[in-house]
Amino acid sequence: MSRQCVLTAQKASRILGCIKSSTASRPRERILPLCSTLVRPHLESCIQLWSPQHRKEMDLLEWVQRRATKMIKGMEQLSYEDRLRQLGSFSLEKRRLQRDLMEAFQYVKGAYKKDWDRLFSRACCERTGSNGSKLKEGSFRLDKRNQSFMMRVMKHWKRLPREVVGAPSLEILKARLDGALSNVI
Repeated sequence: MSRQCVLTAQKASRILGCIKSSTASRPRERILPLCSTLVRPHLESCIQLWSPQHRKEMDLLEWVQRRATKMIKGMEQLSYEDRLRQLGSFSLEKRRLQRDLMEAFQYVKGAYKKDWDRLFSRACCERTGSNGSKLKEGSFRLDKRNQSFMMRVMKHWKRLPREVVGAPSLEILKARLDGALSNVI
């Protein structure tokens, strides 16, 4: 997976370099759509499958997004967090978590009935999480299994407020999740 992260960062960085060299002025209205269309898909493609597990890999991918936000005229001197806040965006790590949680929500709500039992297990009725979710995590001997999708999701799922987990639809979950994510990471 480390090799995948390096290749992805290189490809996205090359595209970002092309954008930088081909645009004379870099207003927000021009750079943001270009980066969202050309760079971000490389950074987020199949991310649930090969999600970076080490801080070094996450930082490498985040570095490309840092460069992209720094290219925008008037934002060069701001911190990365301030740039993201002004753009109304999240870091790649938070966006990965958001997508993971949205995917887990679909499992919980029954969108993937056939695969539910293989991915998550239900806790008995008396032992629900603090948010009322009835999911429990297993214990595994291998560290690789501990980094799987279900384990990544489980530790954050349990910390979500009850109103987020109990959302009636995916659209409402996404809206509520945006507000709750600042408290999760």
